[in-house]
Amino acid sequence: MTFEEAVDYFKGRVPVTAEVFYRIAEQYRGLAFTVSGYTKAQILKRFYDEILAALEDGNTFSEFRKNMNDFLKAEGYEGLDPLQADLIFRTNIQTAYNVGHYEQMTDPGVMKLRPFWQYDAVNDTHTRPSHLAMDGKVFPADHPVWNTWFPPNGFRCRCTVRTLSKRQVEARELKVEDKFPAIAPDPHFGTNPAKVKFSPDLKGYPDALVKAYQNREKENTPP
Repeated sequence: MTFEEAVDYFKGRVPVTAEVFYRIAEQYRGLAFTVSGYTKAQILKRFYDEILAALEDGNTFSEFRKNMNDFLKAEGYEGLDPLQADLIFRTNIQTAYNVGHYEQMTDPGVMKLRPFWQYDAVNDTHTRPSHLAMDGKVFPADHPVWNTWFPPNGFRCRCTVRTLSKRQVEARELKVEDKFPAIAPDPHFGTNPAKVKFSPDLKGYPDALVKAYQNREKENTPP
């Protein structure tokens, strides 16, 4: 089934070069899409389209890599190795899905019934120490920690956040944290892309983002 909230988020991203991407203030990078090592607009757009197809149509990782490799080789580039392809695919899919989950979790009705959130890291040998240190921690759903520690919190991050009712917290004897953790997410992953809204003040933003925002505004304006 299509995860509409995830698709809507990803459709709002704008393909840009890595040079432009890293000039954007970190909290707004969730509005842009890039793939390191590629500068041609048509290459970045094809990556974007293949990720969108995975979200909308359920295309698999194998299909993503095959389609991109066929396209890249036709354009005179080397194909993606499995690790590189997995990094691009997993990071973008996980980001979109987590933004979609955030939209569902912050529904007023859900917030009222399940006012606590718990960080859930995959506890295995591949889990980063900083992510593992957050595993199991419970904070109020409206705590500012979720502005920083909402997954993904690094490349290929597998962490998630689950909602809890007051009864569940009490029955499981969970401690509700209040103090902000001293640890930080991985570099470039310290913001919550679901909470970033494009400012109507376009001064100082890269042209690609400005034009994309203006085009979306025209598309969403009733005739």
